[in-house]
Order: sequence, then structure tokens, then C-alpha cells
Amino acid sequence: MSASSFPLFEPSSPPQLTPASELELADPDFYKIGYVRSMRAYGIEFREGPDGFGVYASKDIEPLRRARVVMEIPLELMLTISGKLPWMFFPDIIPIGHPIFDIINSTNPETDWDLRMACLLLYAFDCTDNFWQLYGDFLPSVDECTSFLLATEEDLQELQDEKLASAVRAQQQRAFEFWETNWVPHSAVPLKIKRLAQEPERFMWAMSIAQSRCIKKEIRIGALVQDANMLVPYADMLNHSFQPNCFFHWRFKDRMLEVLVNAGQQIKKGEEMTVNYMNGQMNNFLMQRYGFSSPVNPWDVIQFSGHSRVHLDSFLSVFNISGLPEEYYHNSKLSGDGDNFVDGAVIAAARTLPTWSEGEIPPIPSLERKAVKELQEECQQMLAGFSSTAGQDQQILESMPEARRTLEAAIKYRMHRKLFIGKVVQALDIYQERLLY
Repeated sequence: MSASSFPLFEPSSPPQLTPASELELADPDFYKIGYVRSMRAYGIEFREGPDGFGVYASKDIEPLRRARVVMEIPLELMLTISGKLPWMFFPDIIPIGHPIFDIINSTNPETDWDLRMACLLLYAFDCTDNFWQLYGDFLPSVDECTSFLLATEEDLQELQDEKLASAVRAQQQRAFEFWETNWVPHSAVPLKIKRLAQEPERFMWAMSIAQSRCIKKEIRIGALVQDANMLVPYADMLNHSFQPNCFFHWRFKDRMLEVLVNAGQQIKKGEEMTVNYMNGQMNNFLMQRYGFSSPVNPWDVIQFSGHSRVHLDSFLSVFNISGLPEEYYHNSKLSGDGDNFVDGAVIAAARTLPTWSEGEIPPIPSLERKAVKELQEECQQMLAGFSSTAGQDQQILESMPEARRTLEAAIKYRMHRKLFIGKVVQALDIYQERLLY
């Protein structure tokens, strides 16, 4: 999850984030339970607002040639399950012969990591004097989660994306069947298992925490190297960004997960520390896995017919986009001081628009104008297929400030989709103007 040390693009309309000074500092116990168990943080502070926790710089961080450590979390605090057999987990809190072993062993290590992690998490909450019993008080409750494992059918309808809704229903059914197999109350289920998740909602919640907060990383334990899924306390409070200022690193010599600031990165006091949860994923995947989306996701895609194409090199040069397709970035040094139009959506447009490129052959203006018009018409047809506009979605959100988190996330998802398509229409307008005149 490493990131480059320079911003890939400048958002044209950055989200209105709550300043750190307006967020409450984390409860002292939040720090205490970690510090007494050797968790360490340097130059950062945890703050809590209406959208949950975030990590912020407590002082200015000057750019250095080497990455700088801001957090260290020992393996003993993590919940860790390997991604392949022989499976191993940390901390070693489950006694030999406990029936949770049989439940975990009934799963597929490569595909059921979230089910396995949910089982381990539920057991950790029930284990006397375990760290996670205390840390669980700071995790989002069922009502505070945006995970669509907890979504209602009404929430799924509000997505206005039947393919995504079907995928979420399949995940919900998978989780429910697993709970039904192993937890449904009857005489054959031992009490020590039954009490972990007496209701399916409890297991759904544990699985949503596993999916939305798990870090997948290769770790070395002694001579064994394993692909591991890890729930890392404190590090899981870092929010997502497509242009993050931090990344994770496994320090095998003393079994620590480090959070480091990118080399050359300057961070001002009060600025949020972020990581990239998963590079190269569209909004529909981010919504299904994490419960959020973004109108400036540089990896989002529009499915065009492919009948009309614009000249690739011309489009890139108009917006000063450099690099290879998998590494496109906005070269802001070539843009004017007032040119802040290019954001992640324009980067995504450069990847998703149908294009042509034939060596040194220049584009013919009349053909480019025709292609632009046809592509814009396709975009307008897509927007017309929605039952509401982005503006109407915004009004709906403002009219229901106490909405369920999953309902709010669903409306934002469809709104972000429309904003992305609208941005592509604007980008084609600017391309046409700058190229032809």
C-alpha cells in the first residue's frame, strides 16, 4: 500500500472536511490501553467526529529523504490469520480443543478470510482480559457502520445499481448461511460458541469490521513467510485517500507493523494522516467492501460503446496528464496557477474514454469534434437512465441528516456516479475547446 511522494492530481472541488480543531480528542483510555501494551505513536493524535475516528498530525512534519515512523503496533495486539494452510493466528488466545477451531477449519483459507477473521474477532471479544475486549468499545456500532452487510433492501434499492445490489445480497446470504450453520440456537451448539453471536446481526457486524478494517500483507514470522490478513488496532483508524501521505510496513525483526509517512512528504499540524486502502479499484468494489465511494476515484470506469474515439495523446496533453496508463498523474507544473480542473475523475476519464493513437498522425479537428459530441451523448443517456439527478440526491441527503449510515452511503454512491459522468462531459468540452482553438 505504498504511495508516491508527490500528489497525482489536484481536486477541483475538494471535499469539505471537518478541521481537526473541531473534532474531539480521543478518550485518554483509548491511548492508555495501547500504550500499556507497547503500542507507540509519534507526532500524531486520534480525534473523533460524527463520521468516526481519524488520525491527525499533532505537529508539522517536514519532508525527509527517508520515510518516517509515526506508529508502531506489536503483533501481540493484532488479530492475524494466514491466507493459506497451515493456518496460524496471533495472538495465541484460543485454547487447544476449543470448538471455534472446528468452525475456522471448516472454511476455505483463500476465499473465506473474512469469515475466519470474524470468528476470531468474536472470540477475542469474549476472551477475559483480552485487549480487544477494551478496544471493541471504540469500534463503530451496528448503527455507525456503513458496511452493506448491514444494509436493508431499501438501502440496496437506493444504490440505483442492480449489479452491485445483487453482489451485496449474495454476500449477506453467505454470511447468514455461515451463521445459521454454526450458531443457530439448538441443543447441539455449545454455549461457549452460542454466546459469541446469538443473533445473525452480531455476526454480520463482526464480518463487516473484518472486511472494512483488515490489512492484507505478507509477513515473516521466524523462518515462515505468510500472506496474512490482519486487524491492526490504531492503524485501522487511518482513513482512505487516493493520494495518501502514509503507508504500512512489516518490521519482522521485532514483529511490528509500522505506519510511515512517505519520503519527501510535508504534513502540516492538524492535517489528516491517510493510507490507500486498495489501489486500482472502482467505486462499486469500494462500496461493497468498505461502504464508501468517491466522485474523484481515478480508477472508476464508464462503459462506452466504443463506436466513437478521441485521440489519446491529444487528450492527455490538453490536461497535462503524464505517465503510463496504470500510473497516470496530473503534471501540475505544466498547468497554470488557476487550472484546478483536473482531479481523479479526469484521470479516470483518460483511462476509460475510448481512444485511438497511430504514431505521428495528428487528429482531424472535425472528426474529433464529432467523436466528442457522440461520447457526450452517450454520457447524457447514462445520466437519463437514473431516476434522480446529482442535485436531487444532494437535496435528499440534506433533508435527512439522521438517516441510517448505509442509506446515506447508498445515496452518495449513486450521486458520485452521476458527478463522475458529468465531469467526463465537462472534460470533453474543455478538450474540444483547447484542442481546436
